[in-house]
Amino acid sequence: MEIIKIVSLGIVATVIIVLLKEIRPEFPMFISLLTGFAIFTMILGELSYVIETLSTLARRVNIEFAYFSTILKIIGMAYIVEFGAQISRDAGQESIAMKIELGGKVLIMVLAIPILLALMELILKILS
Repeated sequence: MEIIKIVSLGIVATVIIVLLKEIRPEFPMFISLLTGFAIFTMILGELSYVIETLSTLARRVNIEFAYFSTILKIIGMAYIVEFGAQISRDAGQESIAMKIELGGKVLIMVLAIPILLALMELILKILS
């Protein structure tokens, strides 16, 4: 099972980080980054399956491709922002993590505006 590998890797990395934090304080950040990258590469195959499945579903229900790709971008951006914020928190930089999250939220809103406008137009058509 893939989840067992991911959790095991996370636990091993956590134990190594805790042990090294007192001896070599510069190593834990690198181990955290390396672990995050390793987990990300482990889930790439699953992520491509999700995207393919959602694409097939979008074609079946006739969703306009521009809206579908925007939704995928928003989801991807949310994961990237969360990953970056957590790395900043791991390094003890809470204020930078909060700024990363704020930037992500603003950019997600910018991407969502066309979908919101289309939804408002649809609601107005239904009401009139």
